[in-house]
Amino acid sequence: MKLSLYVVSDSLGETGEQVVKAALSQFHVENYEINRFSYVLNIDFLHEILAQASLEEQAILIYTLVNPEFIEYVKNYTKDSKLVAVDLLSPLINSIKDVTDLSPVREPGIIRKLDQTYFNRVEAIEFAVKYDDGKDPRGILKADVVIIGISRTSKTPLSMYLANKNIKVANIPLVPESIPPRELDEIPKKRIIGLTNSPVKLTEIREERLRALGLPKGSSYSSMQRILDEIDYAEIIMKKIGCPIIDVSNKAIEETAEIIISHLKKSGVKILPD
Repeated sequence: MKLSLYVVSDSLGETGEQVVKAALSQFHVENYEINRFSYVLNIDFLHEILAQASLEEQAILIYTLVNPEFIEYVKNYTKDSKLVAVDLLSPLINSIKDVTDLSPVREPGIIRKLDQTYFNRVEAIEFAVKYDDGKDPRGILKADVVIIGISRTSKTPLSMYLANKNIKVANIPLVPESIPPRELDEIPKKRIIGLTNSPVKLTEIREERLRALGLPKGSSYSSMQRILDEIDYAEIIMKKIGCPIIDVSNKAIEETAEIIISHLKKSGVKILPD
């Protein structure tokens, strides 16, 4: 005789099915069938499943419902029925409620929303790495925000910080010897943020960078005149675009990030919640 297992959920039902398979692995049962019913969101659909399961000789109903009305309906239906029903979530939810004195949100599929947030963050981080430092200007067209600025204005760490907030960032270095990517002209200026820094601060940072790389001091990279030329060039580009310009010389990464996020929200740029 076949064992019929009915997995019912007001979300996808993956949790219930995995628990059923884990339980079945403890038995040498070969003749069985798992029937999974996802997104059971109305009583009529639930009633049909219960009625179908009740016709089976050997059937077990396993449910991961969070809607109290649906849970009560299953209990009332099976109270005078031979159908065995197992509530996987309610005992644990009630125990957590009793211990913490908190109230459950009773929202179907919330675990999948949490998972999606994680995957969005991973995608944003991968995006930031792929389109870091102008590696591929095509990322400009796909990004939530594009950060532009000269070397050592914290473009990369800021991009990674924002990526952890589920924001897709491309960053583009501005160098006098190079023409900015044409893609910058193809996106709204509200999606572009310019970064600048004080000449003194840039000199310190660049000299430290040269020391870290084992290069001699005195390179044009860290010379004051070179830095002033780069700052002037970048300012011309940023003013031409008409984007906000943030001086990062006395700001932490977190502070600059919050300014950018606030700007995006005020400008109507849709970003995923973190």
